[in-house]
Amino acid sequence: MALLGNETIVLRAVEPEDLDWLYRWENDPELWRYGSTLTPYSRFTLREYLSNAISRDIFQSRQLRLMIVEKASQRPVGTVDLYDFEPVHLRAGTGILLDSDYRRRGFGLQALQLMQEYASRILMLKQLYAFIPAGNRPSYRLFQKSGYVEAGLLKSWIQTADGFLDTYLMQWLG
Repeated sequence: MALLGNETIVLRAVEPEDLDWLYRWENDPELWRYGSTLTPYSRFTLREYLSNAISRDIFQSRQLRLMIVEKASQRPVGTVDLYDFEPVHLRAGTGILLDSDYRRRGFGLQALQLMQEYASRILMLKQLYAFIPAGNRPSYRLFQKSGYVEAGLLKSWIQTADGFLDTYLMQWLG
């Protein structure tokens, strides 16, 4: 198995050609409740992000976004991220986004496992962590299947139109 790929998917750097995919995913209000986005992104803003992301490495930006690409179709099916990269303490946060047409088909689990392998073997990280809203059971189960364990519950962590959500802190130790 290749480090950033297997027989089904490959994780690759974002490219300028990914603009339409990112525009679609970043501007989906259904996904905003799981993060901190409150407003749409313009194509201009995303184009600027892409030009910066392509030219900077994780040690400069402290983050890394990789596209999850289905090998058979060569179609991007989502993204997997490292953020708050901390090379001194050997840890980073991680997150994943899958296109709604590609959920529950194994792509998320494979992407998280490939990211874990990359993080531990190449970046030499000791741990990854993720914040999962308590109501997002599919994401919770995905991270559990990938070897993450519940490390804590943050009370009233994410504000929504319906009130505050508790959020699980999930942790993977490499």
